[in-house]
Amino acid sequence: MEKTDDAILEALHKIAPGTIFREGLENILRAQTGGLIVVGDSEEVMNLVDGGFSINADVTPARLYELAKMDGAIILNNDVDKILFANAQLIPDYTIPSKETGTRHRAAERVAKQTNELVVAISQRRDVITLYKGNSKHMLEDIRVILSKANQAVQTLDKYRSVLDQALTNLSALEFEDLVTIADVVTVIQRTEMVLKIQREIEKYIIELGAEGRLVKMQLEELISDVEEEGVLLIRDYYQFGEDEEELTPETLLHELTDWSSDEMLSSGTISKALGLSGSVNAMDLSVSPRGYRILRKIPRLPMPVIENLINHFENLDKIINATPEELDEVDGIGEVRARSIKDGLRRLRDQVLLDRHI
Repeated sequence: MEKTDDAILEALHKIAPGTIFREGLENILRAQTGGLIVVGDSEEVMNLVDGGFSINADVTPARLYELAKMDGAIILNNDVDKILFANAQLIPDYTIPSKETGTRHRAAERVAKQTNELVVAISQRRDVITLYKGNSKHMLEDIRVILSKANQAVQTLDKYRSVLDQALTNLSALEFEDLVTIADVVTVIQRTEMVLKIQREIEKYIIELGAEGRLVKMQLEELISDVEEEGVLLIRDYYQFGEDEEELTPETLLHELTDWSSDEMLSSGTISKALGLSGSVNAMDLSVSPRGYRILRKIPRLPMPVIENLINHFENLDKIINATPEELDEVDGIGEVRARSIKDGLRRLRDQVLLDRHI
């Protein structure tokens, strides 16, 4: 899917399939009458309106369809539930640059740039709906085309999720054996970020699909469950904060990495450097020790404050694994029963990941 900025995503919510606005637009498109609709009642918009009829009526598909038969623009309020004006002439600043050729689309682009409001142009000849918001432009595709793309993206996500799960299992096994290298950590971060990138793309499709995207949304929620949480815990395990750097929260760093391009994500050195580890290619085989957040989080009924106390006391996962129940009992919030529960939980997790690694 083409890159879609936040302004257009917000606009897509308002005209998603299943809404009254979208039904009206589809009626205009099928009738091939064309139309120009401005969504916004700001002072900037009203200053560009000349003539027309004051309507002040509720938005219905039939009213939009009938009013679009006139040559002028239709003005709606921001909530898209009131028709304010119809057959209005728009007079934007003609010095605003426009790459459009048609009169209607050129006016739409200039009004959007001048007011930063959503402007919808329905082409009479090209059978297409175009959205303008600020400097952004987006052409709506047929729902069947978007649904096909979304289903393909879900299939891709399914494959990437399987690869990520295997990488996480391998990392867990290495963590129990205290054999993790920087390269192992970077590999899992890469897999995690690719899954999150695909998730973002599918979410854009879901917005554009509106009511037609329910099944895609259900599939997405199932496939990405716990991925972001695992990514955050992974960063908490390995992120090295430099003294002269501004500290980033694990959540912030995870989202920043997701914004990177695919080429940047493939660079092991760049990711390693972002984590505060050595960015040198030669350092990829250096050993690193996890703090233990991700593994300890898998132990049932072990609250995060207790996990924090454990890590503050023992510093890393290997020391926690090798600690005796008596040593665990010394940590604040851990009694004799919980100490045994932690030892048993770690033992079961180790046996499970070592078994899963060879399946």
